Amino acid sequence: MQRVGFIVMEGFQIMCFAAASVFEFANLSIGKPRYDVHVLSEHGGPIRCSLGLSMDTERFRSSAFDTLIVGGCPEIVESSPTLIAFVRRSVKSVRRIASVWTGAFVLAEAGILDGRRVATHWLNGRELQRRFPTVKVKEDRIFIVDGPVWTSAGMSGGIDLALGMVERDLGADVARLVAKKLILHHRRAAGQSQHSALLDLDPKSDRIQRVLAYAAKNLRAPLSVNELAHQAHLSPRQFSRAFRAETGKSPAKAVEDLRLEAARLMVEQGNDSIEVIADECGFANPERMRRAFLRAFSQPPQVIRRNARIADLA
Repeated sequence: MQRVGFIVMEGFQIMCFAAASVFEFANLSIGKPRYDVHVLSEHGGPIRCSLGLSMDTERFRSSAFDTLIVGGCPEIVESSPTLIAFVRRSVKSVRRIASVWTGAFVLAEAGILDGRRVATHWLNGRELQRRFPTVKVKEDRIFIVDGPVWTSAGMSGGIDLALGMVERDLGADVARLVAKKLILHHRRAAGQSQHSALLDLDPKSDRIQRVLAYAAKNLRAPLSVNELAHQAHLSPRQFSRAFRAETGKSPAKAVEDLRLEAARLMVEQGNDSIEVIADECGFANPERMRRAFLRAFSQPPQVIRRNARIADLA
């Protein structure tokens, strides 16, 4: 059984602890206790979160954990010498160490993030970089795995990080099942942007939300107005009018944005050819995808891939 330790501090943000549910449901999904979760704090006993609710914790004692995760707070708080000492001692024995949101500041202060690529909430990225110049902050990433060190954005980003751990430990099928049980529409991959095309569209009705979710899952399909209107149970004319009223964009433009988001992630993070990516994301051909990239990012896919790889090596 793998022991997982969650470190919390006074005033921790409760959403950062939501990642614990991933390990809970992983146990339920495989029908046996693979993960043994412990909540840790410097002095033990009840610790209040930012909402004022209390959670019982265990005092720092043994560092015999497989995985250690440092949660974050809404504000950047000063780390105690005891906390830093425990983290430094633990990193020598754990298989992986992680942070959610401002927990990255704790790992950075302990010297664990020196020279590593790091994710944190986009609101705190520049401050992390300013305080710790040797850390390679990637402000726009959901989570990043750099060797045994895992770091994530705040809030729901910790759930994606924990799902990534479950996938690494138990396989993609179990991770997908856990995500489904947690009512997550999809599991976001490491490296994905914190800013989502779906979130930017912000449809008001369930009908348009369902259409967008369908489009995101079926990017290889033509996704014509007629097809999307059928999913919404509206005529094409009614659908186009309702879609623009709720999102401020035409259906065609919204679909292109979804395709661009998926294609850019594959370009930056994967090794598939540009031709394969264009096909997977629903572009008619690589040239059409190249033109879309130039309109949206002012760079062709090949340049974006090269720059991403240079940045990872920097």
